[in-house]
Amino acid sequence: MSLLLPLPRRARPTPMRTQRGVALAVVLVLLVVITLLALAAMRGTVLEQRMSASVTDRSLAFQAAEAALREGEAEAAENPRNKAGFPAAGTCGSDEWQGYCGVPDPTVAADNARWGDDDWEANSREAATAVENVGGQPRYMVELLQTGLPATGSCTTDLDVSPDATCTGDETIYRITARSSAADRADVTLQSTYVVP
Repeated sequence: MSLLLPLPRRARPTPMRTQRGVALAVVLVLLVVITLLALAAMRGTVLEQRMSASVTDRSLAFQAAEAALREGEAEAAENPRNKAGFPAAGTCGSDEWQGYCGVPDPTVAADNARWGDDDWEANSREAATAVENVGGQPRYMVELLQTGLPATGSCTTDLDVSPDATCTGDETIYRITARSSAADRADVTLQSTYVVP
C-alpha cells in the first residue's frame, strides 16, 4: 500500500481589481510614526546637551569668580587701608588703587551696592589668576566697610555696649566682591566679608 500525498494547490492569483494597496498605506503610516519618534528623541538629546553645556559653563564661571575672590581676600589680609593713597570714604580708587573702595556712604544708595552698578569695570580690578575656558578674566573689588572694631569675643564680659564703652579694638572689615562674566556666558558673583586683626 502506497501512501500518496496530495499535491499542494497553487495559489490562485487574485485579480488586480480586488487589491486595494492597504499594505502601502500601513507602511507609510508606520514610517511617519517612526520619523516623529526619531525627531522627538533628537530634540531631547539637543536639549540635554544644552543643559549640560550650561552647567559646565556655570561651573567654570564659579571657579573663576572663586579664584578672584581668594585673590581679593589675600590683598585684604595685608590691610591696605594703612597704605598711603587708599581711597577716601565714598570713593573708589584708580590706577594702582583700582579695585579698592573706601567706606560706602550710607546716604547714597549706589554706594552700598557698587558691585551691581554700571561702573563695575572701572571700580574693579582684573584678577591675575589665569582661568581657561572662561569668556573673560574674572574681576574683584575690595571695599573697606569699617575700622576700629574690637576683636571678636573681647567685649562680651562688659555690660556697657554703648558707643562710649571702654571696649575698643583695631579690627578692620572688608567686603570682597568677585565676578566672572562674559557675553552669552554664565554670570557668577561671589562676596565675602573679611576681618583683618
